[in-house]
Amino acid sequence: MGRRARMEVSVKVLKLSAQGLPQSWITLEEAVTHYAAGDVRWELGARVALFRGGHNALTGVQSQIAVSSIIGTRGAPSINLFQLEPSLTNGKLFARDRNLCAYCGRQLHEHDLTREHIVPVARGGANHWMNVVTACRPCNHRKGPRTPEQARMPLLYTPYVPSLWEDFILRNRRILADQMEFLMAHVPKSSRLLS
Repeated sequence: MGRRARMEVSVKVLKLSAQGLPQSWITLEEAVTHYAAGDVRWELGARVALFRGGHNALTGVQSQIAVSSIIGTRGAPSINLFQLEPSLTNGKLFARDRNLCAYCGRQLHEHDLTREHIVPVARGGANHWMNVVTACRPCNHRKGPRTPEQARMPLLYTPYVPSLWEDFILRNRRILADQMEFLMAHVPKSSRLLS
């Protein structure tokens, strides 16, 4: 395929299974491959790009593939909703916790935040969603290798493991409005992302 019309390369397409479960964020070029292979079963959202190809020798008509922001593809889902354990990264952790320090409550830029282990690793604490929160550097230093109780620094919020839908929101910083609307409609009512 040739030129791409009116859209930045940084735009990602939300790829879903035919059943509507999120599978991955893909590039526009990867989406075009799904369209060209006939793998797209349905589409939602706005058109985010138009790719133009060559001209048909007999008709003179130029081939085109319009890419939507959300596509449902054929095949069995590669993600099992019930066996999901989202990967833990600082970026997703800080987004889950809304860039708020779990100890002092200040909202800071992610450069000023750290991953804080509630039960310190030195005391056998795991590097797991339920044992980590966002903390500013001064609070993390002050707590040191102690538990919040030992340091007399109570948590202002509790950690949780993000759902599949929350994980897809947390892993992409440039979500289009229609993609966000689709994902947010499936987020658990107790999600911190709703507040």
